[in-house]
Amino acid sequence: MGNNFWETKNLIDMNENEWESLCDKCGKCCVIKLEDFDTQEVHYTNVSCKLLCEKSASCKDYKNRKSIVSDCIILSPDNLKDLKWMPETCAYKLLNEGKKLPYWHPLLSGNDKDIVNSGNSVKNRVTNENKIKIKDLPDYIFNW
Repeated sequence: MGNNFWETKNLIDMNENEWESLCDKCGKCCVIKLEDFDTQEVHYTNVSCKLLCEKSASCKDYKNRKSIVSDCIILSPDNLKDLKWMPETCAYKLLNEGKKLPYWHPLLSGNDKDIVNSGNSVKNRVTNENKIKIKDLPDYIFNW
């Protein structure tokens, strides 16, 4: 340890490949979230964005996601601190807060199975938004 780029570089100083490799591909940022109007509390659902593949927890068109889903947020070091809804386990959020990556993160474990085995992936655990009625979203609130 100690020579891993995420331990020595600030998020803003990472190149595109380093930045992208921080994503553990959990898919939690791609589930629909509901915000309580009165309390501003954010509730995650187990309903995914229409572009998220339910079986792989990856975006079906990552390159063009913003043009297809207009409210898709392109994460950056500049907007990260304002995105209060980011999952607590998100590597970007953890590193931004000076915390360490979890043991199951692919950069540490060397595989993409540990995140699934740890229960931190939405893989095979979500329903695509095209399969449900928007009015039923509160029925899908889920504690990841």
